[in-house]
Amino acid sequence: MKLLYPTSLVLDPSLIEGFPGLTLIPYDVTVPIADEHSDAEVLVTWSNAPTNLRDAVSKLTKLKWIQSLAAGPNDVLNAGFDKSKVQITTGSGLHDRTVAEHTLGLLLNAARRFYEMRDYQVRREWPGHLGGPQPDRPKGKFTTLRDANITIWGFGNIAKTVTPYLTALGAKVRGVARTPGVRDGIEVFSEDKLPELFKETDALVMILPGSEATKHALNKERIELLPKHAWVVNVGRGMSVDEDALVGALEEGRLGGAALDVFETEPLPKESRLWTAPNVIVSPHAAGGRPQEAEKLIEENLRRFLAGQELKNVI
Repeated sequence: MKLLYPTSLVLDPSLIEGFPGLTLIPYDVTVPIADEHSDAEVLVTWSNAPTNLRDAVSKLTKLKWIQSLAAGPNDVLNAGFDKSKVQITTGSGLHDRTVAEHTLGLLLNAARRFYEMRDYQVRREWPGHLGGPQPDRPKGKFTTLRDANITIWGFGNIAKTVTPYLTALGAKVRGVARTPGVRDGIEVFSEDKLPELFKETDALVMILPGSEATKHALNKERIELLPKHAWVVNVGRGMSVDEDALVGALEEGRLGGAALDVFETEPLPKESRLWTAPNVIVSPHAAGGRPQEAEKLIEENLRRFLAGQELKNVI
């Protein structure tokens, strides 16, 4: 059996090899796969060019399983593979730590206004209003994580990873997911509780997947439920936020700010109003992008695949 793995990241083949009859073949994700490897049964993907994937759809006639290393493999899903013949598994879990760290950074940036300090630094101006004596945890402002009400919408693995960082700094965390309950000691509410939660939210962290069900989940009506000082942090998918409604709220002073790592169109177009809207931090889809311990996931799923067992992270 032949497994093709990408050279778009550093993988250690020695952590995957050893299975009887398995041949590991590296491939370049930027060009079509060589004809001699058209008999591959397993394809591992990461940052593949659209042309590479479209070519693989027709060329890899014996393909049975695709292991994407992306948490949301929209590129693979959009390429046209027949899911009735090819199993597709995601890289869910490989990005938890990196996205959690980035989320924490965006929240601290928003609260401590590092982005504004940088603006003053570029102009060689001293931002005196940001230094010196300051009120401690003033009501109606997001200036610290201590005692801040953080609502995480999309309470999955990434949320469970970032929450201990937030609570260690004194934040009060509540989650929102399709299924309510208690997860890792955090109360998680269903979406029908959003109006109640939003009214008390200092920072909303969105980690929603991209689908028709989540398109513009944060719309004008829901934005208006947030306090005027609240910040929106999005590290999920850009389509989950109505950007026009968000910009409108920011320009009218109805929202404290937005720290965004994902956008409806990427790269963010130069004509986007987000570039000039007040209190916006633009992060270029940088939260993830570094799958960690990918070999372990590939090895585990490969073992399951050969044993005829259900794979992990099946779409």
